[in-house]
Amino acid sequence: MLRRLLYIPIVLVVALSSCIENNLPYPAIHANFMSLEAQGQEGATIIDTVAMTATINFPEQVDLSAVKIMGYSLSPGAEIVDNPFTEPVDLTSPLFVYLKLYQNWLWKIVAKQEIERYFDVSGQLGETVIDVPAKRVVLYVNASADVSALPVTRAKLGPTGSAMTPDLSDGGTFDARTPFVIKIDNHGKSEQWTIYVEAVAETVRTESVDAWTRVAWVNCMAEAGLDNGVEYCVAGTNDWQRVPAGDITSSGGLFTACIKHLQPETSYQARAYSGDEYANVIEFATGAEVQLPNSNFDNWWLDKKVWCPWEENGTAYWGTGNQGAATMGQSNTIPSDDTPSGSGFAACLQTRFVGIGTLGKLAAGNIFTGDYVRTVGTNGVLSFGREFTQRPVRLKGQFKYTTAPINYASDEFAHMKGQPDTCIVWLALIDSPEPFEIRTDPKDRNLFNPDGSYVVAYGKMECAKMVDKYEPFEFTLDYKSTSRVPRYIIITASASKYGDYFTGGAGATLYLDDFELLYDY
Repeated sequence: MLRRLLYIPIVLVVALSSCIENNLPYPAIHANFMSLEAQGQEGATIIDTVAMTATINFPEQVDLSAVKIMGYSLSPGAEIVDNPFTEPVDLTSPLFVYLKLYQNWLWKIVAKQEIERYFDVSGQLGETVIDVPAKRVVLYVNASADVSALPVTRAKLGPTGSAMTPDLSDGGTFDARTPFVIKIDNHGKSEQWTIYVEAVAETVRTESVDAWTRVAWVNCMAEAGLDNGVEYCVAGTNDWQRVPAGDITSSGGLFTACIKHLQPETSYQARAYSGDEYANVIEFATGAEVQLPNSNFDNWWLDKKVWCPWEENGTAYWGTGNQGAATMGQSNTIPSDDTPSGSGFAACLQTRFVGIGTLGKLAAGNIFTGDYVRTVGTNGVLSFGREFTQRPVRLKGQFKYTTAPINYASDEFAHMKGQPDTCIVWLALIDSPEPFEIRTDPKDRNLFNPDGSYVVAYGKMECAKMVDKYEPFEFTLDYKSTSRVPRYIIITASASKYGDYFTGGAGATLYLDDFELLYDY
């Protein structure tokens, strides 16, 4: 009887399985470039697995029409469809390549080549406009200038090593009464540039103001070589003050004044001058002096095994990797009553191996502005960034650090085993439409790049030595532009600099407290 009962379910399973259609889709696993190397490139290739783009930087002397690919690596199981890399490739425009893994994934290979170009003349007003796509140069001179024989102070329109006809690279004069044509020859190709010169009666102009919180940048135009500068005052006071000469930078007839020590959320006026002449007045307002929530790390609560750096039932601003670490162990970013002042709490970031035996991974203690999104296997997906539109100039805080020999390392950092671990605190302002997504899975890795096009400003502090008592740290942000307005602020700290690569020393511990954004130089 028992044998008959066992037989019935088996028959039912077979019968049911014959009715099930096998129409499950293949898993949507991306095929990615992990590395890509080209002959003559400058720096490492930037791999963006979200946009499926590989960006290669080249110095200006490289011929982009015949680039030799020296090597590449792909994510496991991926292959190139119709491999174009067997011959030199043309990267004067983006190259599209299909990678195959269950389905085809279209990747774009982009070459970036910054070519230094300039064309300046004596008595020039403002900065030369160089329109690369149109092969056009526009510059301005005083209406009194003799444009029939205009002296050139410097000229370079092609890459290093190219030939200019007529050759004005070392000076000379040209007739600017009509558009003037210059020929550039490089790598067997020729292009023509046209020089346009316009005479203007206005000799000095206040162009624009980039207002931050306690700093403003005033951009102006005047004739090069004269007594050029900027004045400013609180709006409505007419109490004009001159910007010190040491805070003015010039490039030909274009100059920028950095006004410091301004008051937040205040209206000011600025005007350029050249000799005894004054330009138009521009009014501007400074921004707010914003600090970050819980920047002293006093607020924490324990959600089961996961320590959270915000008040219970409060709003999260800082995130950690605790959610991932706690899947196989305990939180490794925790509150500590060991603080510089002896009161409140500090953030304690610990690097340790999380798991049992060989099953597990190194987890670097970290804290960041953003959210831990999810765990994929033993890897994390994080959202870096909180909304932020102000422009601080420095970050300061307090830290102490216990380093440890690196005893866990991924393949690319195997050479670092035995070296002292390094802690890091970094800040970035970005203007991308969304927060930056971090993925640590080596097969689908996407990590932050300080040189990425989305970065407005970046700065960092690193330490690889023992600091057994709290010390102050402070670093200055390097801005790519004074006019770009950020959308998000990212502050990230880790007890192990290469924790994203599961590389570090178990036992490395970083204490942090009293973060503060500074807005004045």
